[in-house]
Amino acid sequence: MTDQTEATVQTVSPDQTAPHDPLAHLLSVLDLQYLGAETGEDVYSGASVHQPNGRVYGGQVLAQALLAAGATVDRGRLPHSLHGYFLRAGDIQQPVDFAVERLRDGRSFSARRTHAYQSGSAILSMITSFQELQEGVEHSSAMPDVPAPDEVRSAQEELGAIDHPVADFWSRQSAFDVRHVDGSLYLGPRGEQTDRQCVWMRARGEVPADQLMHRALLMYACDQIMLEPVLRKGGNSWMTPGLSVASLDHAMWWHRDVQVDEWLLFVQGSPSAQGGRGLGTAEVFTQEGVLVASVAQEGMVRVP
Repeated sequence: MTDQTEATVQTVSPDQTAPHDPLAHLLSVLDLQYLGAETGEDVYSGASVHQPNGRVYGGQVLAQALLAAGATVDRGRLPHSLHGYFLRAGDIQQPVDFAVERLRDGRSFSARRTHAYQSGSAILSMITSFQELQEGVEHSSAMPDVPAPDEVRSAQEELGAIDHPVADFWSRQSAFDVRHVDGSLYLGPRGEQTDRQCVWMRARGEVPADQLMHRALLMYACDQIMLEPVLRKGGNSWMTPGLSVASLDHAMWWHRDVQVDEWLLFVQGSPSAQGGRGLGTAEVFTQEGVLVASVAQEGMVRVP
């Protein structure tokens, strides 16, 4: 978690605290408004989903920046890799503007740089590479054997009975059904201090067929769990007193098409933590065992 197409945006109140349909609300937030009609510039704007701390969720601004970049690329080219840096926290009460720079359009690849701004200050800087569908060498990692999602407790089952705004946000206001195979870290540490965890995730409803949107939503979803292996290895949880966590950067590689309204397994690890920072990694598999994406994120993780 972080503190901090030609697209068109439907107006959504950024201070909406309890959307009736969290997924529909998220999709409307990701529907960006094009601001370059008069100038011809590649500039877009969007609102934010509610966050209990009042700060823009990192996965949201990443997803919006990807969609803004994708709006400037031929529809036959989909994103295959992305590298972004979170520069400062954003305010959910203010719109976020996205300026896209067209770095290159080659025979097979296109590259875009996207900056996200609030009040004239950059909150995210990101480069994305797009590629046409091509033939090539094929291989991938194997998915581990884990319990099926219907055998694992959801966040709503764990937190639904707790009368607290953060518990309500994680359990009922989330656009994704999140299920930790070995128990979540919402309420306290779980089991042995290991850097490994597996998490099932699926959107809480049907998502339009646009593959660019599915890839953006995958990035949105994974940001909320990427640093949990760092916490788990240190014997910590989201309830650790004095815990301070913020995403610093994010990298994602899409290997194959993604369907976020079908179950996806995140197989996570943390190879290193030091200097108040921790690195989280993930391989993302379909329920049938097909590797669709790889992810890495470094974050600030401070525990008194």
